Amino acid sequence: QVQLVESGGGLVQAGASLRLSCVASGRTISNYAMAWFRQAPGKEREFVAAINWSSDTNYAVSVKGRFTISRDNGRNTVYLQMISLTPEDTAVYYCAADYQPLGPPKSSPYDYWGQGTQVTVSS
Repeated sequence: QVQLVESGGGLVQAGASLRLSCVASGRTISNYAMAWFRQAPGKEREFVAAINWSSDTNYAVSVKGRFTISRDNGRNTVYLQMISLTPEDTAVYYCAADYQPLGPPKSSPYDYWGQGTQVTVSS
């Protein structure tokens, strides 16, 4: 079992930056694919970014060039650095994990999920 706890969300103005953190416990994440998803009010949850065991990354088109996913296996933590935020980035952001010792970064499926952290971007 992997437990995931997100933090770092908040209320910011358009153009600001935020860094989200996801701390894992129960297992070391070095052999896990990790990802961030988000869900805006009234919309389905969508893929944002993924990182695999060797730190290769993959991004949704809507965030590419603005968001950066990274991992620190020593701290059992995954990060999502977000810059140039817009109101369209407003959502609850979820961290996800899936055992995957090999393979490219993936957008699905994921077995473990955090509770989410709210990001609100005002115009």
